[in-house]
Formats: sequence, C-alpha cells, structure tokens
Amino acid sequence: MEIRLDGKVALVTGASTGIGAAIAIAFARAGAKLVIHYNNSAAEAKKVAAEVSACGGGDPLLVKADVLDGQAIKDMVRAVDQKFGRIDILVNNAGINTRFRVSLDGFHDDEWDRIVATDLSGCYRVTKALVPSMLRQKSGRIINISSVLGLVPARLQCAYVAAKAGVVNLTKAMALEFGPAGVLANAVAPGSTLNEGLKKIYASQDPAEKKWADGVLSHIPLHRPGTCEDIAHAVLFLAAPESSYITGTVLTVDGGWTAGFSRDF
Repeated sequence: MEIRLDGKVALVTGASTGIGAAIAIAFARAGAKLVIHYNNSAAEAKKVAAEVSACGGGDPLLVKADVLDGQAIKDMVRAVDQKFGRIDILVNNAGINTRFRVSLDGFHDDEWDRIVATDLSGCYRVTKALVPSMLRQKSGRIINISSVLGLVPARLQCAYVAAKAGVVNLTKAMALEFGPAGVLANAVAPGSTLNEGLKKIYASQDPAEKKWADGVLSHIPLHRPGTCEDIAHAVLFLAAPESSYITGTVLTVDGGWTAGFSRDF
C-alpha cells in the first residue's frame, strides 16, 4: 500500500530529533506539508526542515514552543493558520523520560511534576488548542505517542509509566468525543527504540551497558531494538486515508516485547 498525504498539513511536536524527526520526514515523503515543532533544539530542527524540503515537503514551518506555555501554544496555532489555513494531522510526540531510576517512595516530586506535565498535560494542551480547527472542517487525525511502558509498567519509573498510561486513555477519550465529527484519535506505543542515546548504549563495549542492552534484547522476540523509522511507518499508517475506520486504538510497535515472556528462565 502506497500512502499519500498530498495536500494535508501535519504538525509534529518534538520533531527536531529522534522519532519526531523520522515522522516529519516520512510525512514529507508522502506529500504532506509540515509544521516542525521544537522547544530547545533549533539547530536540529533546521536540519530536519532541510531534509523535509529535500524529500518533497516544500517549505515547512518551524515553530518553537513550550507545550506547557499557553501563550506559546496560541502563537503556534496562529502561525499555522497564517501559513496553511488548516491542520489535518496532529502528532503529539513531544515528551521526556526520567533522569532518575528511583523507587516510588523516594521519587522526586519535582521530577514527577516535570514528566507528567510534559508527557500528559502537554498532549492535552496542544490537542485542545488545535482540535477546534479539525472539528470545524469535520476531519482530522490525532496520533499520540505513548510507550509500551504505558501498557506494561517497568520498575523505578513511576512518573513516566503513569504519564504514558494516561496518554493511552486520553487518546480513547479523544476518540469518543471527536469521532462523531470525523476526527480520529489513535496512539502508537513504541518499545525500545534507537534514539541517539540508546544507539550509544547498544554500541557500547562497557560491560555494564552491554549487560543492560543484552537484558533488554532478551525480552524482545525479534531480538533487536526498533528504529525511529519503524515508529514513523506506524504513525504514517494511522494518518493514511486508508485507515479511516480506525480510532481509539493503540498500535504497539515493540518487536513483540509486550506479547509475553520470552526470556529463558
């Protein structure tokens, strides 16, 4: 199936690196016009914009905004409207993980607030600001990036697993509320995915990091981590016209991680 998004306008949050960048490039190759959101990585966002243009995405709009800043989000919506006059696809990808691996009873309150605010409240705030346009035109796609840890929690990451689980049910609530107006909402739950940080760990010869990487791979039936492109292809499928009867679902892209136990013990 060849997916085409010609004439569609797509906004990808957190699109300057990793999964977000891969999604933006995949959309551009399918013919979409891009809004590339970033917060801190201006140089990386410009590189993504150049690649988007080279892939046939035309002249993308770069927007800097903190997803927790109400005024910044309003400014982003205004910029999208001025340049494109519509929004067809929203990918809520912006997110962070914990800097600590600590049991819940010792978890830092400010770290909890930081992660839940960005990963869950940010998804809510950006959607709330952009969905009225979709509702008026009676069409649109919302695709939220959750995580396998939002489905099957891991230890020592209570804020992240709670936020990503919240994204799952927030997505389902969106599907229920916006479906009658023709706006579809789905989520993608990536497993272990090779962003820049994980690439270094998987390539490391440090015994501790190698042991960690081997332990992760022992859970994955396909015995490899995912790539950012693997996730982007799943998002592209949910954005496609051909997926018009799919809403309220979570597409898990994890190499079989959540299928069950695959370790030898």
